[in-house]
Amino acid sequence: MSKKSLTILITGATSGIGRHAALHLAHLGHRVFATGRNPAALELLKTDARDTRLETLVLDVTDPASVAGAKASVDARTGGHGLDVLVNNAGYGVLGPTEMISDEDMRAQYETNVFGLMAVTRAFLPQMRERGAGRIINVSSLGGRFTLPLFGVYNSTKYAVESLSDALRVELRPFGVQVSLIEPGVIDTGFTDRSMIEASKYRRADSPYAPVLDRAEDMRKFSDKTAVGPRCISRAIEKAATARRPNARYVAPLRAGFAMGFLRALPERWADALLALALGFTRRRFARQLASTSKALQLQGR
Repeated sequence: MSKKSLTILITGATSGIGRHAALHLAHLGHRVFATGRNPAALELLKTDARDTRLETLVLDVTDPASVAGAKASVDARTGGHGLDVLVNNAGYGVLGPTEMISDEDMRAQYETNVFGLMAVTRAFLPQMRERGAGRIINVSSLGGRFTLPLFGVYNSTKYAVESLSDALRVELRPFGVQVSLIEPGVIDTGFTDRSMIEASKYRRADSPYAPVLDRAEDMRKFSDKTAVGPRCISRAIEKAATARRPNARYVAPLRAGFAMGFLRALPERWADALLALALGFTRRRFARQLASTSKALQLQGR
């Protein structure tokens, strides 16, 4: 793709990766539609993007009427041309023991991370296909290729994004529409903070997973120490949007990709053992919990 100014829409642009990417691409001279659910946050973004071609739109990816309204607004503002690039970034993570995650929380996670992504894609893709040109960039995660304990539900949504993107990449190739995945490692954004809030509802003293959940703050501190800024992700999105032949996947930062490659190269039994040791899923840590359960069963005569 040439270095001409592109018309780009980014979902989830009010914070974190989406916000940084919107400002980065706008400062490069592209016309950016930055979208999100929070009007106040969008106004702050517009202020920070002064002297650029950044425009804002309220868009809730889980609301069909909101998606249709955003599509109509983009069409009106672009004279019916639509988008050159769609960046599906909106998403969040539920943190907690997989068996404890409620159906409500699990469905909400899929509504945003999977169904919302596809709803926005279906809205803006037809014009790209009819023109024979366009880019779809889906922000996934290294957690879409390697699952971490306590992130089972969130990681499963990213596995879904990976699979949908792989299918779309081949299906849309004859129409000149190219699809790329962005796979961030641990990035310094508000993502971890929201995940911790989501996890708090599952941190109960009587939980069988209490020995690990009690260490959630320690895990958060370790994550913060290893996190890098969102600039590397914004640059990956830029490459996916502008490269003549974009990669199918962009891993950032690269060191995160090396770590994932190392774990995936190990026999699964070894990788499981390393993750269990790192996150505290060991019999020693759960010894008191297991002993208490065993005693209770004995008293019940089981």
